[in-house]
Amino acid sequence: MPDSLVIIPMYNERENAAAIIDAVLALEGQHFDILVIDDNSPDGTAAIVKEKMAANPGRVHIIERAGKLGLGTAYIEGFKWALEHPQYKQICEMDADFSHAPADLLKLRQAVVSGEGDVAVGSRYLTGVNVVNWPMGRVLMSYFASKYVRFVTRMPVHDTTAGFVCYSRDVLDNIDLDKIRFKGYAFQIEMKFTAHRLDYKVVEVPIVFVNRVLGTSKMSGGIFSEAFFGVLRLKASQLFGKKLKRRRAQA
Repeated sequence: MPDSLVIIPMYNERENAAAIIDAVLALEGQHFDILVIDDNSPDGTAAIVKEKMAANPGRVHIIERAGKLGLGTAYIEGFKWALEHPQYKQICEMDADFSHAPADLLKLRQAVVSGEGDVAVGSRYLTGVNVVNWPMGRVLMSYFASKYVRFVTRMPVHDTTAGFVCYSRDVLDNIDLDKIRFKGYAFQIEMKFTAHRLDYKVVEVPIVFVNRVLGTSKMSGGIFSEAFFGVLRLKASQLFGKKLKRRRAQA
């Protein structure tokens, strides 16, 4: 039985949905089940996922939401679902558009299973800038955003906005998910920063990020704005708020 879950948010991903599911299920060792969070995609994404559910009973799951409610809330809902299923010891998140190579899930999972880290981040910036087919302006914005976050928070992570992450179950079980506030890039930062404040070890695994080939990017300027100002609020909460403590002892 797979002991790891991959959460994949989708909105209008009919070009990628079947292929990304097949690619994850085909990984060596069959360690991963899949949970898709679909935000009422009008292009029929959910129907494609349900076909894969029928073809792979017990391996593919879906949560259908009423509309676009934000990336962060999608992952929070997925994390809560995973915690309700005790067979999943590692919970991963990734994009649907193949910007994250499915084979790299094995490296992220192994980093957590081996005890190297409690959180494993698929890092674009650990060994330079490993981004393919992004416009230079976006590369620079993303790269310096991570540098800014690292400087403000003092968190020892090079790719703080990365959305390709594997968490141990214990980490998610000890984060108060109802208190995670942000929805876009700042959500990714807040999750890593919260794990760091709880004294979990966050490690980075180098990956190559490839810009999507099919479908439309969901990026917006508001996401970057949320991240910029959100980081200051996160740091202020660390400096002036209560010290975070783990809610449950590790099993």
